[in-house]
Amino acid sequence: MVSEEENPIGPPPWLNAPPVEPYPFEETYDLRHGPDLHPSLLGLLPYVGLWRGRGRGGYPTLEADFDYGQEVKISHDGRPFLFYESRSWILDEESKPVRPAMRELGWWRPVGDGQGDEIEVLLTNPTGVLELYIGRIDGLKIEMATDFVARTPTAKEVRAGHRLYGIIEGALLYAQEMAAEGQPMSPHLSARLLRVGG
Repeated sequence: MVSEEENPIGPPPWLNAPPVEPYPFEETYDLRHGPDLHPSLLGLLPYVGLWRGRGRGGYPTLEADFDYGQEVKISHDGRPFLFYESRSWILDEESKPVRPAMRELGWWRPVGDGQGDEIEVLLTNPTGVLELYIGRIDGLKIEMATDFVARTPTAKEVRAGHRLYGIIEGALLYAQEMAAEGQPMSPHLSARLLRVGG
């Protein structure tokens, strides 16, 4: 043990400080409540909300295509980025849940002051893959492709991705392609999600 004479700096001030209150800043997907949307996010305003729906997935390395349910929350806390959270689950032939499926967390950041049309998107998932997308906002459409993919030593080999999002008749639609496990860029997921909050 080091004495106070040997360590003149002393213990850090937070060592014996009282506990703090819960996180004091609101994050919301409902633009009627909480902080004002940062001006740079106005081009992404139609995406802010809680979305839920169903999709279809497949890949050349899979034996069969599959149906899935999905919930996506796109929220903000007043700063110039959106928080993106997605969770999905496999559905059987009767649309009953079978098991949890992919989860993703990330951030959507418009480039600059939001007057341009570029977006940077960082997404990570529990399978050990982190993807950095660069894309363009074109009205109600967003198209993005990976600029960089990182993965843990135990993750499946993913080399690249491409995603297309759009708001069509009030619904959030997307299509996702992936280059992975020795395959060229191939369709992987597509879904239609309805706004259920916000």
